[in-house]
Amino acid sequence: MTENTKISLIVQEADYNDVGRGYAKINNDVMAKLGVESGDFIKITGKRMGAAKVMRSSVSGSGGIAIDGDIRRSAGAGIGDTVTVEKVVPKTAAKITLQPISQSIRLDSRALEQTIQSKFAGRPITKGQIMTFGFQTKSEDPFFSGWGGFSNYNTEYVDFAVSDVSPGDVAIIGSETTVNYKDSVYKGEDAPKGKSAGNIHYEDIGGLGRELSLVREMIEYPLRHPEVFEKLGIEPPKGVLLYGPPGTGKTLIARAVANEAGAYFDTISGPEIISKYYGDSEEKLREIFEKAEENAPSIIFIDEIDSIAPKREESKGEVERRVVAQLLSLMDGLKSRGKVIVIAATNLPDSIDPALRRGGRFDREIEIGVPDKDGRREILQIHARNVPLSENVKLEKYANTTHGFVGADLALMVKEAAMHALRRAFPGMNPDEEISAEKLENLKVTAEDFESALKMVQPSAMREVLVEVPDIHWADVGGLDSVKEELQQAVEWPLKYREVYKQFATKSPKGFLMFGPPGTGKTLLAKAVANESECNFISVKGPELMSKWVGESEKGIREIFRKARLASPSIIFFDEIDSIVPRRGSYEGSSHVTESVVSQFLTELDGLEELKNVVVIGATNRPDMIDPALLRPGRLEQHIFVPPPDREGRKQILDVYIKDISSMLAEDVNLDELVDKTEGFVGADIEALVREAKMVAIREFVKVMAGHDAAEITLAVSSVKVFGRHFDAALKRVRPSLDKEGRRSAERGSWQYRFNEEERKTLEKGISVVETAEYKDAGSTPELRELDELLMAHQKDFSRIKEIIKTADA
Repeated sequence: MTENTKISLIVQEADYNDVGRGYAKINNDVMAKLGVESGDFIKITGKRMGAAKVMRSSVSGSGGIAIDGDIRRSAGAGIGDTVTVEKVVPKTAAKITLQPISQSIRLDSRALEQTIQSKFAGRPITKGQIMTFGFQTKSEDPFFSGWGGFSNYNTEYVDFAVSDVSPGDVAIIGSETTVNYKDSVYKGEDAPKGKSAGNIHYEDIGGLGRELSLVREMIEYPLRHPEVFEKLGIEPPKGVLLYGPPGTGKTLIARAVANEAGAYFDTISGPEIISKYYGDSEEKLREIFEKAEENAPSIIFIDEIDSIAPKREESKGEVERRVVAQLLSLMDGLKSRGKVIVIAATNLPDSIDPALRRGGRFDREIEIGVPDKDGRREILQIHARNVPLSENVKLEKYANTTHGFVGADLALMVKEAAMHALRRAFPGMNPDEEISAEKLENLKVTAEDFESALKMVQPSAMREVLVEVPDIHWADVGGLDSVKEELQQAVEWPLKYREVYKQFATKSPKGFLMFGPPGTGKTLLAKAVANESECNFISVKGPELMSKWVGESEKGIREIFRKARLASPSIIFFDEIDSIVPRRGSYEGSSHVTESVVSQFLTELDGLEELKNVVVIGATNRPDMIDPALLRPGRLEQHIFVPPPDREGRKQILDVYIKDISSMLAEDVNLDELVDKTEGFVGADIEALVREAKMVAIREFVKVMAGHDAAEITLAVSSVKVFGRHFDAALKRVRPSLDKEGRRSAERGSWQYRFNEEERKTLEKGISVVETAEYKDAGSTPELRELDELLMAHQKDFSRIKEIIKTADA
């Protein structure tokens, strides 16, 4: 093939890892046609001219070229556009000339030269290429100008154009390349206009594929291909409102679209618009729109629009009302605004004046939500692509465990991990210390650094309601094996085996009610299931929701469910749920606050807005007090009885609480005997028993060692023991929560929610047989003792129960 062979290719998005490297990926067929190998250079021509180093692509098909946003911008092409590609053999640049595009700015040529040589070394540069750099700028606060002013320092991005390259139009940046800087504004016709949107492109946005495609079809397509809309006989969209929690990427999307569309870009910031002088604010707005119309196609970006366009009926200030009115007339007044698209961003969409939220103004509202697992992985890959990661860092692992993290949180986590690595490698951080090249080369960010960063960064989407779950696992919950199995099937399986549920076209239950006597471990189970399923855990305390102000309690319920939806998968745990959702009509003469709360709760659980990846767990020891509407299928549909522990359960619970002092137990401590003596004890009682035994031993030790010096006490502590007498003393002080009657009452109370009518009749008949024999003092036969045990067992053997009843009746 000859050197000047030209081929037309369709522009594709670059891979995350190739961003900023100056690569163009094409496949073998195209490389053969162009006569190039990996490492050669090509010239890419769209509206302008760009250049890149060729790399082999693994993607099949011969019609595409994958280039990053920088190269697309240099070539004046967008994703999906057709560009002409040809091979070039560039020489090393002897000199290049740079000029600012939109404003005259003075810079140190030497510093600029060093920046370009370090950033673009070995990469091709073309005449007309656009470069973006960030600068620390100082601005005077106009409000205090009369007193000498206050200086604000912030980062401002400025676009520069390569106005001249020598030799040729394409050259390679080398160590000998000199940079000639002119502070006069570049006058090229094809240069972008307006403020710089920063060096942000589509490859810098992760986890927002669907949202980005919606924004592109609303903004980029009308600006790039207005003829399509003319053919359809419709006007292109006028405005887009991006809303969602802080840190999800609303501003980032606006900047990326502005860069990719190659449009004039201007930003409006609330504090800059609002002025103390009458009419000044409106004039500033008009100037921005007029300038955008002159330079159309244009994009105007209004960040935090709720600050300058609040609801007029709620706004106390006259200035804000006038600004809203001016904005309304500019967006949809008598005068057409041409090819000017307005993008606005807010995290409080309901605070914006309703007149802005209609067709013709903000035509589409796009929610930029909290990223899911795949989105978090993409975001982590983007922010960690230039970070030297150790081999033990698995970004997939952190993507799986950072529920509720938005893009800004994940960026901060990577930054914190890098800072931790820096502190570890250079303790003390002495600025005068010489850093060797070897030490710099070996500087890596490890998994330990990421673990440390995770402890420092909290998820923004859950900051107000997130409860950090204690490190509790299934092994820390003694006994209750059947209950644990039910919870695992209900909560863990739908999250871990999602594909199976999808295959069977079935949904997991929305809610569960755990009920049983106090102290049996309901709250502990909820914490364990949240930990094991790696979900966000929101704990709700009923009394905190109740407010004397009308509507506030219902608002509290709505907020909890809204946060849970945002940060799904999540578990909402309502402890003592009977205090929040009691039976309606049970409080006569009240202000109906509880009834409104129950209605709100039911609506959130099973209303028009579907609850996805959110599990609701309620815990109570009085299920009879809960509103029956809450206990039907589709709401708190699974009822899990947490029973008092049987003998085996008590032994497992005891093992959990004495494992920390197992080496300190004396030989005369008989655990089997202790288990027999704790009949009627629930989990909380057993924990109190072990704690009291330790306290008895401590009191005894303190009495014996009174008057001894510290060295003797330290020596004696290493040989201290817990004896059987300490447990005997503890048994005299800690009483069981449930006697025989209490255990029977708790068991009978659960039958209504666990068994059908026929099974309940059988169980009631069995209880009647046992109680009749006890009343007649007929003596305890082996069969009656067996029947009593079968009735109290968690899993019922109905055939054996019926058999014993039949024998007793005979």
